[in-house]
Amino acid sequence: MIWYTVLVLATGAERIAELVVSTRNAKWSFARGGVEFGRGHFPAMVALHTGLLLACLAEVWFSGRPFLPWLGWPMLVLVLASQALRWWCIATLGPRWNTRVIVVRDLPLVTGGPYRWFTHPNYVAVVVEGFALPLVHTAWITALTFTVLNAWLLVVRIRCENRALATVVGSPAPA
Repeated sequence: MIWYTVLVLATGAERIAELVVSTRNAKWSFARGGVEFGRGHFPAMVALHTGLLLACLAEVWFSGRPFLPWLGWPMLVLVLASQALRWWCIATLGPRWNTRVIVVRDLPLVTGGPYRWFTHPNYVAVVVEGFALPLVHTAWITALTFTVLNAWLLVVRIRCENRALATVVGSPAPA
């Protein structure tokens, strides 16, 4: 359980690093006329992702969930792969990446990196991490709960992002 706790705390530290990058990038976007969309759902997103980390630890420690190698090791690989995808998205978007939905309308849409294949590749990382991180140590209640709540929130978030991206000059109509 100690190593799992270290993994969850490292994930929390990664989230803090994301917030630092996001804050810097928000300033960059706003300085270039960026417009924010979807402020109303952002607190729910923060609460859900914070809750994921806390619930992972609570379920494992208070319910005595075991580490099952046949499940835990593959889930750890998925957690690491989701982090790699997340940071590939961040690197590809550069200063335009943000945890909030901020669009600089005069800039063209990004079509490189993982955005060649998916409109919202970061959410692939979020979905995979959301079930894999808890299942590294068989926290199946957390995995299930987060997955269901996150599915609802992602519908809201992706609709918001599509509306925001539709305001960019030369962008296709939202799907």
